Amino acid sequence: MTLPIRKLADAFTETAIDEEVVVMSLASGDFFTLEDTARAIWLLIDGTRDRAAVLAALEADYGPEVDADEVDAFLASIAVAGFVAA
Repeated sequence: MTLPIRKLADAFTETAIDEEVVVMSLASGDFFTLEDTARAIWLLIDGTRDRAAVLAALEADYGPEVDADEVDAFLASIAVAGFVAA
Protein backbone atom coordinates (compact mmCIF):
# COMPACT_ATOMS: atom_id res chain seq x y z
CA MET A 1 0.00 0.00 0.00
CA THR A 2 1.30 3.45 -0.89
CA LEU A 3 0.86 6.58 1.16
CA PRO A 4 -1.65 9.27 0.20
CA ILE A 5 -0.29 12.28 -1.62
CA ARG A 6 -0.75 15.44 0.40
CA LYS A 7 -0.23 19.09 -0.42
CA LEU A 8 2.37 20.95 1.62
CA ALA A 9 0.30 24.10 2.10
CA ASP A 10 3.13 26.00 3.80
CA ALA A 11 5.15 25.83 0.57
CA PHE A 12 2.78 27.58 -1.82
CA THR A 13 -0.20 29.79 -2.34
CA GLU A 14 -2.80 29.09 -5.00
CA THR A 15 -5.70 30.74 -6.70
CA ALA A 16 -8.26 29.56 -9.24
CA ILE A 17 -8.71 31.74 -12.31
CA ASP A 18 -11.38 30.57 -14.72
CA GLU A 19 -10.35 27.06 -15.83
CA GLU A 20 -6.84 27.11 -14.38
CA VAL A 21 -5.10 27.09 -11.03
CA VAL A 22 -2.09 29.33 -10.46
CA VAL A 23 0.32 28.10 -7.80
CA MET A 24 3.14 30.28 -6.47
CA SER A 25 6.13 28.84 -4.64
CA LEU A 26 6.66 30.76 -1.41
CA ALA A 27 10.35 29.79 -1.43
CA SER A 28 11.23 30.94 -4.93
CA GLY A 29 8.35 33.15 -6.06
CA ASP A 30 7.98 31.03 -9.19
CA PHE A 31 4.50 30.70 -10.64
CA PHE A 32 3.02 27.52 -12.09
CA THR A 33 -0.14 27.57 -14.20
CA LEU A 34 -2.10 24.33 -14.05
CA GLU A 35 -4.60 23.65 -16.80
CA ASP A 36 -6.51 20.68 -18.11
CA THR A 37 -5.16 17.37 -16.75
CA ALA A 38 -2.59 19.08 -14.49
CA ARG A 39 -5.41 21.08 -12.91
CA ALA A 40 -7.51 17.93 -12.51
CA ILE A 41 -4.64 16.09 -10.82
CA TRP A 42 -3.97 19.05 -8.51
CA LEU A 43 -7.62 19.16 -7.46
CA LEU A 44 -7.63 15.40 -6.79
CA ILE A 45 -4.72 15.69 -4.35
CA ASP A 46 -6.64 15.95 -1.09
CA GLY A 47 -4.48 13.97 1.31
CA THR A 48 -6.62 10.84 1.03
CA ARG A 49 -5.67 9.57 -2.44
CA ASP A 50 -2.48 7.80 -3.40
CA ARG A 51 -1.12 7.70 -6.95
CA ALA A 52 -3.35 4.76 -7.93
CA ALA A 53 -6.48 6.52 -6.65
CA VAL A 54 -5.58 9.72 -8.50
CA LEU A 55 -5.03 7.73 -11.68
CA ALA A 56 -8.32 5.83 -11.23
CA ALA A 57 -10.25 9.09 -10.74
CA LEU A 58 -8.67 10.57 -13.88
CA GLU A 59 -9.55 7.45 -15.87
CA ALA A 60 -13.13 7.67 -14.60
CA ASP A 61 -13.35 11.26 -15.89
CA TYR A 62 -11.22 11.08 -19.05
CA GLY A 63 -11.30 7.41 -20.01
CA PRO A 64 -8.59 4.77 -20.29
CA GLU A 65 -6.45 6.94 -22.58
CA VAL A 66 -4.99 8.73 -19.53
CA ASP A 67 -1.22 8.37 -19.78
CA ALA A 68 0.09 7.06 -16.44
CA ASP A 69 3.64 8.13 -17.35
CA GLU A 70 2.48 11.74 -17.82
CA VAL A 71 0.64 11.62 -14.49
CA ASP A 72 3.78 10.29 -12.82
CA ALA A 73 5.89 13.01 -14.46
CA PHE A 74 3.53 15.72 -13.20
CA LEU A 75 3.44 14.26 -9.69
CA ALA A 76 7.24 14.13 -9.69
CA SER A 77 7.51 17.73 -10.86
CA ILE A 78 5.25 19.08 -8.13
CA ALA A 79 7.10 16.96 -5.56
CA VAL A 80 10.43 18.44 -6.72
CA ALA A 81 8.87 21.92 -6.48
CA GLY A 82 8.08 21.07 -2.85
CA PHE A 83 4.31 21.29 -3.22
CA VAL A 84 3.42 17.67 -2.32
CA ALA A 85 4.69 14.70 -0.38
CA ALA A 86 3.56 11.12 0.11
